[in-house]
Amino acid sequence: PMMMTAAGTVAPAKVFVMGAGVAGLQAIATARRLGAIVSATDVRPATKEQVESLGAKFVMVEDEESAAAETAAGYAKEMSEAYRQKQAALVAEHIRKMDIVITTALIPGRPAPRLVSQEMVESMKPGSVLVDLAVESGGNVALSRPGEVVEHNGVRIVGHRNVPSRVAVDASQLYARNLYNFLSPHIDKESGAINLDPADETVSGTQLTRDGAVVHPSLTDAPAPGGQ
Repeated sequence: PMMMTAAGTVAPAKVFVMGAGVAGLQAIATARRLGAIVSATDVRPATKEQVESLGAKFVMVEDEESAAAETAAGYAKEMSEAYRQKQAALVAEHIRKMDIVITTALIPGRPAPRLVSQEMVESMKPGSVLVDLAVESGGNVALSRPGEVVEHNGVRIVGHRNVPSRVAVDASQLYARNLYNFLSPHIDKESGAINLDPADETVSGTQLTRDGAVVHPSLTDAPAPGGQ
């Protein structure tokens, strides 16, 4: 937070959150509560209102492609190379001014998009911190390594694995509550049996396989691991 003292004024930290899903929005809210100046980006225009409602500045490339950047389920689509180049130019200009960058961008069924290049890392101030929450899915940040904290040109790149396990009690309670709310409507109250109806949108939206076949749309056309 900004601190004004007899010895002078300490400016608030500048935080940039990349990806405005559940994790990103929580990061924005937490950083704002701590007094930081926060900005955020996402390819989905629908997230702009959510970001701004938390008091953060929304940064994105607005063109025809961005208008269709969201799937019917609310997830981000994989963008074209031309869009990624525009986004990279915008991020490069913005990121060099930041003290903390938190990346949370994931695409279901595909590797995490690379959002921060080595050149962007090297443009940041010494003492800056990058937190790559997508490191286990390929990483949003160049130079991030799963399970390691890397320092490059004075910039610290945090690549912790399984971040929820670092707050295991709270994470377990939240996960259990989500599972309970998801499964409860599908449990027969008399027999206790689980009945998953494929026509139910909560089932079809989360079911990956059925009867030995891959059925989720985001996986049926996804490339095989290793390019096979």
